[in-house]
Amino acid sequence: MKKAKILTAGDSALLIEFEQKIAPEINAQITAFVHLLKEQHIEGVTDLIPAFASLLINYDPRVIGYKDLKARIEELLKIEVSEEASEARVFEIPVCYGGEYGPDIANIAENAGLSEQEVIDIHCSKDYLIYMLGFLPGFVYLGGLDERIHTPRLANPRISIPAGSVGIAASQTGIYPLNSPGGWQLLGMTPVKTYDPERETPILVEAGDYIRFVPVTEEEFLKIKKQVDDGTYEYVVHRKGE
Repeated sequence: MKKAKILTAGDSALLIEFEQKIAPEINAQITAFVHLLKEQHIEGVTDLIPAFASLLINYDPRVIGYKDLKARIEELLKIEVSEEASEARVFEIPVCYGGEYGPDIANIAENAGLSEQEVIDIHCSKDYLIYMLGFLPGFVYLGGLDERIHTPRLANPRISIPAGSVGIAASQTGIYPLNSPGGWQLLGMTPVKTYDPERETPILVEAGDYIRFVPVTEEEFLKIKKQVDDGTYEYVVHRKGE
């Protein structure tokens, strides 16, 4: 794999730096390499943490040493791997926009010179690539927000933002998985949980997946929320292109 280099990251991690730019093709390389690594079941590797243009590999040095792991990684990097977009998962995320669920939608619309409905239509018009997760468990960093609705962060961040809030900050959009302070401008809320410590797989999505926002009414929001709380909600997942 071209333009990838391995660096030390403390005494129990190494960092693979790919081409240093934020781009879907770089993310696809990282996602494909993560899948390749998982298939190897390398003893001692404890965690794989992909980012925009890098991959952090945590390992137990009592099980595998740095030199041995680095040698394994170097051999794997010689393999040409690719992640077909058609194989990527697309998670539908229902969102109730505006009102008490999206208190900043008027600000976003005014900043863009659009109506609130136009903001909603634009926000729901595409699938967003998950480049990485971080900040909070299950917090997704999404790429591809339409430039027409890029919106500055709040001048004064909120002390508490409810879990499920969907917001915009500059060129990014995302979902707050937990109650948290934050400065993103909120345009809606989802009743589904991208992070649930009681779930068998606590974090719903992973880097390389896509999110498709789907507008719902308040009545639909409350119905889905009850299903989520009861454990009966079935997440809608497509393959890219469907």
